[in-house]
Amino acid sequence: MLQRAITGFFFVVLLIGATLLGPEVFVVFFSLIGIGCLYEFYGMVSKGTVKPQVLWGILTASVLGLLIGLHCVGMIPFAKVWLIVPMFSMMCIVSLFQKRERPFDDIAYTSLGIGYAFLPFLFFVALGFVQGSFNPYIPLGFLIILWSNDTGAYLAGRSFGKHKLFERISPNKTWEGLIGGVVFALLIAINLAQYFEGLTSGQWATMAVLIGIFGTFGDLVESMFKRSLGVKDSGHILPGHGGLMDRFDGLLLAAPLVFLFLLIWQ
Repeated sequence: MLQRAITGFFFVVLLIGATLLGPEVFVVFFSLIGIGCLYEFYGMVSKGTVKPQVLWGILTASVLGLLIGLHCVGMIPFAKVWLIVPMFSMMCIVSLFQKRERPFDDIAYTSLGIGYAFLPFLFFVALGFVQGSFNPYIPLGFLIILWSNDTGAYLAGRSFGKHKLFERISPNKTWEGLIGGVVFALLIAINLAQYFEGLTSGQWATMAVLIGIFGTFGDLVESMFKRSLGVKDSGHILPGHGGLMDRFDGLLLAAPLVFLFLLIWQ
């Protein structure tokens, strides 16, 4: 328990620091976190007849992250991001030389890893630039709301939880916990509106609802994914916490939706 608390404290400090140290550090750090999650994904699915193209998948994700990062800091127009398309085409061509028994399984898992485990971090990075210039308080607020939702869900579930949410996937999650998490996230978001510039109270509140609901379902989806593979943790990089995907499972579904919401509501 002590090890878990120490790891969690320093990891939170690291995340906050990387968000506040400027656009370049922010983009690079969270792109690398995404690469780490992608590597864990490939490690979990690499069993039996499934062998994703690990090196090509990571290279493709790295180039995509570089292009998005350069666009976010204003160095290239968004049209240049489409330069990534040939690298996805090359996945099929690479399989021709590998002589695998089920090549399209490998291609599918390689692509799914990029879409599920890496791309959400680029949406999270884009949150910092959604208003045209870098505002670290939007992604920082996202993280704070996400952590608040987890805390509220845990406390409400322990105190009032009776009705199971998806017992076959996660026996401890309840509807009461889901509601408690959203309510606590809302309270924190309303307070953030007083201190963090860039968004209205309504935008922060809507963010809290989106993060509370889809962050919870992101957690459940990752649990379903691990159960289907017979895996307990996505990795072991964080002592007492498991892997990076285990710590960012709520972000995977929530970040793209929050970005889309803020992109539309400006």
